[in-house]
Amino acid sequence: MSDKRPVYLNLLKIRLPLAGIVSFAHRITGVMLFLALPFVVYLLDLSVESEQSFDEVQQILGQPAVVLVLVVLLWSIAHHFFAGIRFLLIDAEVGIEKTQARSGAWLVLLAEAVTILLIVYGVLV
Repeated sequence: MSDKRPVYLNLLKIRLPLAGIVSFAHRITGVMLFLALPFVVYLLDLSVESEQSFDEVQQILGQPAVVLVLVVLLWSIAHHFFAGIRFLLIDAEVGIEKTQARSGAWLVLLAEAVTILLIVYGVLV
């Protein structure tokens, strides 16, 4: 008699291909962006209340921990955007071959890195 029970999979030992990692990161960034919405809406609401509250928002956004969170959120937006375009193309059956999928995943990573570098450079200059 063959056993049909599920096999225990150690998710830490499974080696995903790059396209799988990009897909997984797309889902994670979507969750991160969704969870960040209340904080962002709160800051927007606070910033339009008065001049004093706008100054308060600037002080909040100037804190190093918040700057790090904002950089992570910017990366999330960039990754989610470019990976979303990649998945739309895959839905249209563009880039579904293994080598094309790998190239598309690399393009997503390259595009998000360039975008983040341009944004950070623009903020610093």
